Amino acid sequence: MQGLTDVRRLPPEQRLRITEIYASLQGESTHVGKPCVFVRLTGCNLRCTWCDSAFTFQGGTPRSVDDVVQQAHALGIHTVEVTGGEPLLQPAAIPLMARLLELGHEVLLETSGSLTIEAVPQPVHVILDLKPPDSGEVARNLWDNLQWVRPHHEIKIVVASRGDYEWAAQQIRQRELASLCPVLLSPAFGLVDPAELSTWILEDRLPARLQIQLHKVLWEPDARER
Repeated sequence: MQGLTDVRRLPPEQRLRITEIYASLQGESTHVGKPCVFVRLTGCNLRCTWCDSAFTFQGGTPRSVDDVVQQAHALGIHTVEVTGGEPLLQPAAIPLMARLLELGHEVLLETSGSLTIEAVPQPVHVILDLKPPDSGEVARNLWDNLQWVRPHHEIKIVVASRGDYEWAAQQIRQRELASLCPVLLSPAFGLVDPAELSTWILEDRLPARLQIQLHKVLWEPDARER
């Protein structure tokens, strides 16, 4: 690993602030259950009420893109997710994903939906969040992102109440989100019963998929580096 002084001298597109890098099973998305390397970047521009990654808001270790790519690749797992926090806050997230693709990895990006995904390399599997009212960040949804959504991407909405569900259903129908890519509804842990959410989806014949956070079933909900 390069010294901190050397890393800080690098231009922004060559350095990252990293909270953690680890191997686990993918707990969310249409890739659920896959072995996956998680590259978790530090910092977020949102403060969702139900956030389970607040530990990423501050701190982290400055590292070069080369160093991060080397560590992620060395773990020997095909799928790598770049996550946060909000990874797109850091300019070097784009070259990071490009480098991982060059090495033959399947690359996932978990992003809040508040920043543009226009520059994300085309092969990357974007998991684009939409924030409903109970998140406290509904005004931060960047709807222009929908023009950059591709069929191999997916849209995720975390539902914390019946009101959130009704908001999500309205967006799915009015904006025809299911015609763009798979749409996942995820119950906010401890706030919405997954069985109840599944009933709402079935009753409305909503073109969406129920997502349960597998990692919170397999391990303690607050566990790190599962």
